[in-house]
Amino acid sequence: MAPKSKKGGTEKKKKLTKLERLKQQQEEEEKRLQEEEEARLKAEREAAERFERQQIEKRKWQVLVEKDLQRRTDELEELYLLEKCFFEAEKWKKEVRVLSKWHHYIECDGTPDPYVAQEMNTFISLWKEKTDEDIDTVMKESKLVLNLIEKLELILLDTPPHELTDEQVRQYQGSILELRELLHWKFKGAIETLLKEASSLVDTDSGNMEKIIKDENITLYIWANLKKNPKYKRIKFGNTEVRFDIPKALATSDIALSIFHTSYDHISPLPVIQRPEKPAYVEPAIEDSTEKETPKDEEVPQASPGEVTENQELETSSVLAPEIKTEESFTDFKKSTTTLKEEAEAKKEETETKSSKAELFSVGPVAPSPQKLPEVIVEAVVDEDVVDLKGFTPLGGIYYLNILQLPPQCKQVKGWTIVELIGGGLQEFVYPPEITDDVPETENSYPPLEIVIEMNNSVVFFEKPMVAWWDSEGKGWRTDGFVSLFYNMKEKILALSLESVHPITLIQDTHIHMPYESWELRPLHLNEAILNITTTFTDIDIQIKDNQCMLAAVELGGDYELSHLLGKWMNLTSLIIAMKATGLNIFPSEYSHAYVAVNDKDPLVEMKCYRQMALLASAFSFSWSKWNKQSGPTNMVFKASELLKKEYVEDNEWSLYMFNGERAQKLKINEFSEAFSEELQDDTEFHSTLYHMIKDFTCEAAMEKIRSSSYQFIDAVCKLLLSVRVLTYS
Repeated sequence: MAPKSKKGGTEKKKKLTKLERLKQQQEEEEKRLQEEEEARLKAEREAAERFERQQIEKRKWQVLVEKDLQRRTDELEELYLLEKCFFEAEKWKKEVRVLSKWHHYIECDGTPDPYVAQEMNTFISLWKEKTDEDIDTVMKESKLVLNLIEKLELILLDTPPHELTDEQVRQYQGSILELRELLHWKFKGAIETLLKEASSLVDTDSGNMEKIIKDENITLYIWANLKKNPKYKRIKFGNTEVRFDIPKALATSDIALSIFHTSYDHISPLPVIQRPEKPAYVEPAIEDSTEKETPKDEEVPQASPGEVTENQELETSSVLAPEIKTEESFTDFKKSTTTLKEEAEAKKEETETKSSKAELFSVGPVAPSPQKLPEVIVEAVVDEDVVDLKGFTPLGGIYYLNILQLPPQCKQVKGWTIVELIGGGLQEFVYPPEITDDVPETENSYPPLEIVIEMNNSVVFFEKPMVAWWDSEGKGWRTDGFVSLFYNMKEKILALSLESVHPITLIQDTHIHMPYESWELRPLHLNEAILNITTTFTDIDIQIKDNQCMLAAVELGGDYELSHLLGKWMNLTSLIIAMKATGLNIFPSEYSHAYVAVNDKDPLVEMKCYRQMALLASAFSFSWSKWNKQSGPTNMVFKASELLKKEYVEDNEWSLYMFNGERAQKLKINEFSEAFSEELQDDTEFHSTLYHMIKDFTCEAAMEKIRSSSYQFIDAVCKLLLSVRVLTYS
């Protein structure tokens, strides 16, 4: 038996020598280095494998790039030929404008031609000379005047800028202002004539004159104080809710009260007509493996008079917004792959179309590019009570509130009608009067006037509107000066209290429907499609058929009279004007980006996308995608699906596409993916155009329908998309 240790029966641990400690440290260091080496080798293997995968992906991508470059020329040439439909549409529209002048000339109906300044001036001068016209005559003639104003506005908005000189713009705007002023002056004279005969129109119950005169454009509520009964303090017009509450000072005065409501707005300033300079031609950068010699400071030969006329016929313009610069010239790309002989021929073709193509790409309202947005300056309104007409819009017409001096009444004496003539025409009664010795100031002698008006039933207010009065000195609408306001939106009644009378109007947020919640462009039949816009407040369907547009449906929460708009076919410009006037403004202006949170998108890429979507609109449905906001300013992301026999596209039938102006691809992700990715859909390629990308997934029946689409329909779809700008404002 081994002897026990003295301490607890255990052996004492042997102490390591210095040599042993060094050996142990050396072993640990070798182990660490070995582990590091193994980790390094593993990392190198993984890097090599990753590099190999990247090289494989790169080679695959390069194959796709080379394949795209090989067919790029053919695709761009084919697209260029297809997009000649926009030239044809502009030529057709110019012919329509010329024919309309000719038709007006041969009709000889006595109405002036709004294009001819002499005829307009003669019409205005002759109507000014007519005096003492009654209200019925003026109402009848006002329809012609309003029609002339509408034609002049359409000329300014619907004619390409290059076809209008600055002098013509000033002429048409001047005619509009003269007709506005003359029409109001005529109605004022007709009201004076009516008031002179007030004693013969006495209401048997009250002893005063009370009358309502109405047509589709105006409504006149007028009351003449003949009895001067101090107890008669509330004037209610017929079975309407319209009324005046007047103080004793007015109830005992020789006055007349009138509310003259016009469905049109002839007070607000005319919209500014964009007169952009003709964009300079920019030599495009060509993505091609072949070297191309770029001429320096090459002068463009002057075209003959015949060529200039042809180019002007092919030029296009924006409906409501400035032009944008030219896109890549397909002709130039063709030059890079042709022989010297073909290059000479292509150069001739380029010269003939260079100026026209620069404006072709401005077929609708396109805002400045994201990089240029700060250049569009929205002037800050110094006075917060002044309405900013770039962000807010008068809606529902104008209510002219007037207190008038009652003119001397006609008297019958021995078969003669005698009337005292007073110079200066119809005079307004100043309320409250200036404080003088004859008119002392007493408490509550001239309290605020209580007025109740009915809101226009043909206008839709989605929110409680502001009320504004016209400041004739400051030339603007103001929201101050109202003692009290009461709204009954269900009954469409507005009660207001104000210290003095002015023209008043209701103000709505211009961008109340922006940004849109979603959109969908859906084909119906050949040359027929429908654009659905869903906003926070409503759902709007605009139908396109050939070159005409129509408001097909709109979801409203109340009872409105929209028979003047719903189901009525008209050209796009007329539809835009009518929808804005009704409160259905889904058409951004050049200032809208300052008032709406938008998706910053390159307008040139956006425009290219709309043009190619329009080419496919007879057989393909396009819709909103949530990934469009996250794809960056140069990428347009949207859903698309072929739609021939069914009415709607099912959720699982949509595919996602991305287009950046130079390349289109089908994405692997869908609307339910967790993150955005530009990865290609398996077994797909990319193309130089959106048209050819979608063509890969199109059946022959759909392609036949696309090829059969008329140039008028394609142009109408493109301009509607450019007017609504669904890719930026949704």
